[in-house]
Amino acid sequence: MTRQIELTDAMRAFLAKSPEAHKYDYGHALVLSGGPGKGGAARLAARAALRVGAGLVTVLAPKPAMAEHAAQLTAIMLDCLPDAYALRGMLKDARLNALCLGPGLGLPRAQEMVPAALWGQRATVLDADALSAFADDPERLINALHPRCVLTPHMGEFRRLFPDLAALEDRAEATRAAAARAGCTVLLKGSVTTVADQIGQIAHHDATGAHAAPWLATAGSGDVLAGIITGLLARGAAPFEAACSGAWLHAEAARSFGPGLIAEDLPEELPKIFRKLGV
Repeated sequence: MTRQIELTDAMRAFLAKSPEAHKYDYGHALVLSGGPGKGGAARLAARAALRVGAGLVTVLAPKPAMAEHAAQLTAIMLDCLPDAYALRGMLKDARLNALCLGPGLGLPRAQEMVPAALWGQRATVLDADALSAFADDPERLINALHPRCVLTPHMGEFRRLFPDLAALEDRAEATRAAAARAGCTVLLKGSVTTVADQIGQIAHHDATGAHAAPWLATAGSGDVLAGIITGLLARGAAPFEAACSGAWLHAEAARSFGPGLIAEDLPEELPKIFRKLGV
């Protein structure tokens, strides 16, 4: 049976921070960026990861995009990532414990970087270009996935990776089957978002009717969701719980802000949500 996603008492306690803690107690998330002029999506994801409580967040960009990012990032760190070999080298540092790949990454860069990221066996969110880059050979991606991954497709991206499952009328069953095939957590986005994992857990978040958040239909909102989930993973949340709680926080932030929302507003609304939660 599919349960409705609500923020659990355990997650509310998890979100609170100890006054004795150090930033490294809350993880270091890496968000990979694409080339010049394509970095906005990665910055949205990075900002969300930092706002949800990751201790440190770094955007990794190709050299030609460094100046663009440097002009717009302050609390978020920045480092140059020329190729997949360099990413494997970085992942020798165990403190780098969560990755986000896809937002604005570009298909060729995604094809190079995703296998290197998955080789590192870190908690990893794959979204957007990180999924579409493997549309011609979904098995290449699926065979490299591991249980600490979270895939966050919308239906178009889901169809490219799981064309047979996308034809099923039951979204919950399609998502459950996809998670079993991928061996990790799958979050299928929509007005009703469904989350399933490889061991059969399944839940949904219904943002329709009285709980509607229509303002999420704006460019970049999915990048923010990917960043929220990445930040929760960096903090130590399990993939399924990170995905479920991320979906709840994402929609709650949209409802809190209301009409006129753009993607940049979502991370900035999270502190208000946390104050309401008492964390």
